[in-house]
Amino acid sequence: MSSYGQPIAQIFSRMRVPGTVIWSTDLIESSEKSGGGKGRPSTKTFSYSASFAVALSSLPISSLGRIWADGELLRGAAGDLKTEGILRFYDGHEDDPVDPIIAADKGSSAPAFRDCAYVVFEDLQLADFGNRIPALTFEIMAESPTSVALNDIVPQAISGGSTQTLSYLRGFADEGGPLASSLSALDRIFPLSCVTRASGFSLSQVNNSDPELLTLPPEVSHSDEEQRNRRRAERFAQEPFALRYYDENRDYQPGVQRAIGSRPNGREAMIDIPATMQADGARELANMNANRVRWQHEQITWHMADLNPAVEPGSLVKVPDMPGRWLVKGWEWFDRGVELNLERLAPGLAGNISSDAGTANTPYDELIGPTLLSLFEVPSDGMSSSTEPLILAAASSATSSWKGAALYVERAGGLVPVGSTGSRRAVSGVIVDSLGPSKATHFEAGSSMLIDLPDNGLSFSETTIAGLALGENRILVGDEVIQFLSAEVVSPRRWQLSGLLRGRGGTEHSAQNGHVLGTPVILLDDRLNALDPSEVPSNASARIAAIGLGDDEPVFADLSNSGLSRRPLMPVHPRRSLLTDGSWHFCWTRRARGQWLWEDLVDTPLVEEREAYCVGFGPTDNPFISWEATKPEISLSEAERSDLLANFGPQELWVKQVGTFSSSPAIHLATLS
Repeated sequence: MSSYGQPIAQIFSRMRVPGTVIWSTDLIESSEKSGGGKGRPSTKTFSYSASFAVALSSLPISSLGRIWADGELLRGAAGDLKTEGILRFYDGHEDDPVDPIIAADKGSSAPAFRDCAYVVFEDLQLADFGNRIPALTFEIMAESPTSVALNDIVPQAISGGSTQTLSYLRGFADEGGPLASSLSALDRIFPLSCVTRASGFSLSQVNNSDPELLTLPPEVSHSDEEQRNRRRAERFAQEPFALRYYDENRDYQPGVQRAIGSRPNGREAMIDIPATMQADGARELANMNANRVRWQHEQITWHMADLNPAVEPGSLVKVPDMPGRWLVKGWEWFDRGVELNLERLAPGLAGNISSDAGTANTPYDELIGPTLLSLFEVPSDGMSSSTEPLILAAASSATSSWKGAALYVERAGGLVPVGSTGSRRAVSGVIVDSLGPSKATHFEAGSSMLIDLPDNGLSFSETTIAGLALGENRILVGDEVIQFLSAEVVSPRRWQLSGLLRGRGGTEHSAQNGHVLGTPVILLDDRLNALDPSEVPSNASARIAAIGLGDDEPVFADLSNSGLSRRPLMPVHPRRSLLTDGSWHFCWTRRARGQWLWEDLVDTPLVEEREAYCVGFGPTDNPFISWEATKPEISLSEAERSDLLANFGPQELWVKQVGTFSSSPAIHLATLS
């Protein structure tokens, strides 16, 4: 990418340049620990960054455009960095300050690199580039970003006070070396006239469009042999002509445009020019120069008795009794007058011929969107510890260019890092229409729901009945876990999920309530981030933050469904029987957190520290009277039922399982009336 003694090019207008590294630090290693806690392994991740400066042009430039790293966009057209780091740009004027990070490294001897346009990357993350500084190229623009003038390339030349704009050139790079080499490359496609006068060096383009041309006086008479020698029209077979350039519409990749006409046998004349063009302009220049080459060998000498001061090398003239326009290539004094060397200029082409730059596989440039963040608990999966909550974070974005975010937990008014999200976006959206209540007792083949996702790149997939039995296609809708059989796109970003299995994971009570418009929906898959409960506690005040490249401020999310993963499941199958003494005997079946499969056909494990139930009469949150049971059964005599009715009136009788950390939702046993 750089080496000692390598010249820093002069850039005119707009170009894509590789740059030269002029300062750098060693790789900086950092580590981050994530996960861990009781029964869970922790992960330590290492990352590497570097700070370095890259020289772009030995002339001042006005602005910096896109940046490519190993062929991929590192900085977009909107000025957004696609990778974490800080970028500073210095335009190359005499008053540029010393960059602070270079000053911190070099101290009082830090250079400011004045009169050199350069950029400084501070702590650029290198994970996307194999933990090394990538091969960088930069789109840079001078003060005139769409045209190149000969006066700028050779400012010391006298050009008659007019701006000598080089047609179709939108950028040019002078790589250094002799000035004659650069001018020679330009002269191959832009005919130049170079004249040395007493006032100085004059350089200009040959202007073939001037309608007012001086007509030379008649020649002095010569013998027939002299006349034949001085009137020579020479034509040579010309090779096919092609022009190689940098195509602006193809991210400055090399392009080739060939002149129209037949292709005689032989090697093609390929001209390389370090210039930015568009396809139509390059094709026009190729045709113009092929046409010029066909005529430039038609030359004559013209003898005049006197020298007209207006006729000098570089002048365009007309010759009596001869067609066309002629360029004065030189003149010389003789004893019988002045001899002019004239070259025929090519006539103009009939019209422009359009061209096509071709298709280029250019990197996709999209602004990195802000992070969308959710924090929630889900029912126990049976694989984690029964004493620890299962807390998940869903991080996503409305743009596919999102590359993840760092996660923090809010603690004592500050932010403490707890890991990162990774670059995979979680599938999260909202319900478009309300979802009605369900008893959650069987597969609902005719049920469906509409969901809006933030981006077309996010999607759902279908499964089978066997897949549902294995736990596939689970989504969290509010605090209800639902499985779906099929998914169909009905409009951009809108999906219809059909074939619903409601109230999964012990969330039947939520299914019985239904969900309103706008309820959050999150796909429960491996794109979610499990958080260490020792760092993110399971309480309603828990709050995390995410900071990604597209976030101007931290994005916060409060914990929802607090306690859901450690809450006992609601008992099922309530039954009532009448005993011989008139008592009502109630019994029910208990369930256990995380025990979703009945593999050994024996009783479900208790999971809780002890088996206990609360039977209540009246409101479920504040009953008039309650009883504690240690078995899934209870009896009420006829006298007890009469006392309840006399004291409290008709009310509902219900039961909850009492767990280690909380109680389950209540299930209805009977109504006393």
